[in-house]
Parts: sequence; C-alpha cells; structure tokens
Amino acid sequence: MSARHSIRAKLVTAVMTTTLAALLVSIAIIIGYDLRSYHRTLVNDLATQAELVGHMTSAALSFDDPRLANENLALLRTRPQVRAAAIYDASGALFASYRARGEERALPAALAAADPDHVDDDDMIIQQRIVENGDIVGTVYLRAENQLLARTIDYLSIAAGVTLLAMGVAWLLVRRMGHVVTAPIVAITEIAREVVATRDYSRRAPRISDDEAGELVDSFNAMLTEIEGRTRELETSSADIAHEVQERSRAQQEVMRLNEQLEHRVDERTLQLALANAELANAIEQARSANQAKSAFLSSMSHELRTPLNAILGFAQILTSDTLPSTLEQKKEFANHILKSGRHLLTLINEILDLAKVESGTVTLSMEPVPLADTLRECHAMVAPIAAARGVRMLFPEAPGAVVLADRTRLTQVLLNLLSNAVKYNRDDGAVVLSCEQVGPGKLRMAVHDTGSGLDAEQVASLFQPFNRLGQEGGNQEGTGIGLVVTRRLVELMGGEMGVTSSPGVGSVFWIELSTTAPLAAPLQPGAAAVLPAALAAPGQGEPRRDPHVILYIEDNPANLRLIEEIVRFRADLQLLSAPDGRVGLSLARCHHPEIILLDLNLPGLSGIEVLRQLRADPATAAIPVIALSANAMSRDIERSQEAGFNRYLTKPIDIDQFTEAINSTLAALHPVGAQPAGRKAE
Repeated sequence: MSARHSIRAKLVTAVMTTTLAALLVSIAIIIGYDLRSYHRTLVNDLATQAELVGHMTSAALSFDDPRLANENLALLRTRPQVRAAAIYDASGALFASYRARGEERALPAALAAADPDHVDDDDMIIQQRIVENGDIVGTVYLRAENQLLARTIDYLSIAAGVTLLAMGVAWLLVRRMGHVVTAPIVAITEIAREVVATRDYSRRAPRISDDEAGELVDSFNAMLTEIEGRTRELETSSADIAHEVQERSRAQQEVMRLNEQLEHRVDERTLQLALANAELANAIEQARSANQAKSAFLSSMSHELRTPLNAILGFAQILTSDTLPSTLEQKKEFANHILKSGRHLLTLINEILDLAKVESGTVTLSMEPVPLADTLRECHAMVAPIAAARGVRMLFPEAPGAVVLADRTRLTQVLLNLLSNAVKYNRDDGAVVLSCEQVGPGKLRMAVHDTGSGLDAEQVASLFQPFNRLGQEGGNQEGTGIGLVVTRRLVELMGGEMGVTSSPGVGSVFWIELSTTAPLAAPLQPGAAAVLPAALAAPGQGEPRRDPHVILYIEDNPANLRLIEEIVRFRADLQLLSAPDGRVGLSLARCHHPEIILLDLNLPGLSGIEVLRQLRADPATAAIPVIALSANAMSRDIERSQEAGFNRYLTKPIDIDQFTEAINSTLAALHPVGAQPAGRKAE
C-alpha cells in the first residue's frame, strides 16, 4: 500500500509542479507584455492627442485668442482619462486650461520648456511643443490617469484565480489518470511481493486493461506459470533453470519491443500533425494572396473603366450645357472624343470578357494545321495602316511554307496583339520586324521586334499582369494591359510558350513557340533591317503663357486633358498649364507657381501621391492647394489620398458643376473678398 501511495504521490507532484511552473511563466509573460503595451499605448495616445491639440490651438496662440484655445481644450471632455490640460505660451506662462469634472488639483502657473514627459504619482504627464513655421509658439500640457497599478492588481487577481482553477483541474485529471497508469503496476507489485513471501507460484495478477499494461500482466502471469512449472523440476535439472532465465529475458525483450513500437507510433503521429499544419498555413497564405490579387484587380479595373467614361460624360456635359456654348467644329471634335473613348471602353470590356473566359476555362479551341503564310498576310494587312500613320516600317519575312498546330482565329488574335503593341509603343519612324525560326524538332518560334524605349528587368517581371500597359510608363498610348495576359494564356492553351526579352533604349522582342506539322527549311529573317536602331529622345516642353489665375493640370491621358482644357476655356479668369507626367509637373509648379494644381493619381513614372509629397516638401510649392482628379473611386483609395494631404478629391467621370465649385471655392479661400491676389513670379 505504501508503494502505491508513493508512486501516485510522485506522479501528482511531478505533474502539478510542471503545470504550476508553466502557468506562472505564461501568466508573467502575458501580464508583463500587456502592461508594457498599455504603457506605450497610453504614452503614444497622449502624445498624438497633444500634437492634435497643439495643431488646433496654434492659430489661437498666434492671434492671442485664449477663448478659442479654451474651446479647443474643452473637446478633451470626450477623453475621460485626461484629467487636466493646459496651453502655455512661448515664455511658459499659462494661456488656457481645462480640468475634467471632479478634478481638484491645480495646474502649474508656469512651465519650464525643458521639463520632460514623466509619471507623477498616479498620473502620466505629457508636454508637446507647438511649432508654427519653424518657431516654438507654445506648449501643450496633458495630465492623464496612469492606471498601471490598478491594471496590475486586476491582472494578478485574475492570474491567481486562473492558477487555482488550472491547478484544481490538473489535480483531478492526474488523480484519475494516475489511477489508470499505476493500477496494473500496483497489482503486479502486490502479487510479486506475495509470491516472494509465500513461494506460492499459483497466484495470478488481475488484468485491468487491454493496453500494453494488460499485456505486461499477461506476461507476468505467464512468467509465474512458467516459474511454477519449472520450480517443480528445479531440483532435478539445471537446464530447466536456464530455460526459465531465458523465458524471463524474452518477456523483458517483448516489453522493450512494445515500448519502441509505442514511441515510433507517437513520432509518426507528430510528423503527420506537423505536415497537416504546414499545409493549412500554405492554404491560408494562398487564400490571402488570392484575396489581395482580387482587390488589386478590381481597383485597377475600376480605374480603367472610369478613364474613358470621364471623357464620354465630360464632353457630353459640355455638348448639353447651356452655359458652355461651343461651335459646330468644337461639337464635332467633342463627338469624336466621345466616339474614340467609347470604342476604347468597348475594347476594354471585350478584353476583360476574354480574360474572364480564359481564367474560367470556358474558351473552346479548334486545333488544326494552320498555314502560317495566310495568317501573316492577314495580320500584315490589318496592322499596316496603323503603322503607316506613325511612320513605322513593317518588315515581314517572305511567306514561309510552315504549318503550325493552332486555333486559326486565336492565332490571328495573338499575332495582331503583339504586332499592334509593337507599333503602339514604338517610336515615330521606327520599325517592327517579324521573324520565324525553327528552334527544335516540331517547334517554330515567331518573334516580333520593335524599336521602342524597351523595358528594364523590373518591368519585364511584372509584365504579364492585368492593366500593366507593357511596362510603358511614358507616352500617351491608350491600352488596358489585359491583352498580353490573354495572349499568353491563349498561347499556353494551344500548347505553346510565350516570352520576352528587352533592352532599355533599344527595344523589345516578344516571341511565341508553337508546334509545327511542316517545319521550315531554314530560318526566315527579313535581313539587315532586323538590326534595330536606338530610340529617339523625347521632345522638350514649350513655355506656357500667363493669365490672372494659373491652374496646373498633371494628366497623362490626352482625352481627359482635352476635356479640362475645354471646360477652362469658357473661364476668362483662368489659365491652364498641362504636364504629361509627374516630373514635368513638378518643374512647371516650381517655375510658374500656379494657384491650384489638378493632379491625377495614376501617372507614369512618379505616382500622384509621390508628386504631392515632393510638392509639400518644397517650401516654394508647399502652400499650393492640390486637388486630386482620379478614376480611383474605391473608398480606400479616397481615404488614402485624403490622409496624404489633398485639399479636395474629385472622381472621374468628372461632374462639371462639382469641378467648377471646387475651383471657385479654392480660389475664394486663396483670395477672400477685399484681399488682393498674391503676386506671381515674372516670366
């Protein structure tokens, strides 16, 4: 009986001690981390509140208006943890004060400028300087309750309760589990003790469970049976004694074998659990990435759809407006802009539908042998007028006799997209070269060379993403960026491959490889014209003229720029400057100091947010009001832009009345009634 109590006591002691240690360490870490986070959060929150109050009251200090400062401080009543607050002027004298209801302690009559943030008794005191135009105009003083001690006591109370409850549950479980584990061992021990004491080998240990302990009992009973039989023959044969020893050794090996099997099983289950957890984490990460990709695609698609709609609705508003008269020639021009934007919108919708079909797997292909010569002649005839309009030379090989395995319609679509892109993103008077080459048994490569500005490695890496317009941040070419995605998917569905190589300043080569049923006898190249010349330099910017109110519009879309030009043209008091990208816009802003800047967010090169950051960082342009004019209409895009510091945010398609109101209200704020406009920099 004493042995049984000893085993159970040791088991209970070991489990309870381990549980208590784990609880104490875990609770200490959690409490310490939370109290540290609470203290940091309180300090950061008070510092942010002090900075906000300082920003709100800087005008009151500048104009010596204690009443306004007291009203601003009174807003702190929504923050019950702030017990008292004060504004001190630059000399440290009390300017305005606030005390929460029930707060009896007085505020310091004067404040030392160098007094740091500190904890005074149970209070947290924050001092924040108020800086206006680089000068210290005063100090914000906040005194808040520091509930660190009370929070610590609460956590200790909760920790004590949790510890007692966990220890009680652990004790009950170990008592129950201890009985299950020790009962077979205790039974064997008692029987063994009685057998040793009485030499009665007929005794048997009861079998309590069907696990390894039960097998141990069976082995022990079998051992007793064997000992009983062999003992009768002990005096007659030493061989029987040796056999008995052998049986005991065999029983011990069986126990060891069972223990090894149990450990092996535990290791296998642990490995399976780790693999399952890794697969689950991978699935969660894939789901998160898919969700982010979906959000980015929807945001880009919203922008691309709103861009042509901006021109359509904007020019339509001018045509139907009685306050914006236009001539017949202007009406025709506006109608052409509407027609061009409508066709672009239709192309965009068709390409989105093509992408949706390819992604959903609903595209059906009719694979057949397609003579390459007929397809190339058809593509040349369709692209040649577009190339001729820009002076781009089209260099095709002589009609090859190769036959490729493809869908005839989709092959034409792929080649037309590559050729039209090569013309669109080419330089004026450049060249587009198509070459065909046998690259392996049953493989034909068709490559489209252009003399455009080329792509760097980063642009090539993100090339096949929806709404990535060939990585071409410069120029005024329209495009959705979906065509290349659809093109590559169609080539892959036809069992081929697609790739690109490019050199900045030289040009790009887009190639596809398809299976061929009739190979080329030799590579077909257009000859010396395949050596592509370098890209031409971009033209310089002209000098704008001056007008009473200068407005700068930074926009890369020609139709959108034309719309704003027509709206501003009806205002004799406005002069519009335009820039096709952020870098030119910054230069014009620093040179001409416009009164208002209209800024598109999705600009080539520098984004609208980066342009705004540089404008605000330059003292010469920091005070110019900036109005965002973008097709990004998602709520998170608007919130992000407002947080960045835009004065107003207008979404495309533009509402002319809303646009006019934004211009008028901004000018009114710059030039109040009776005030004279600020002088402008001379040309």
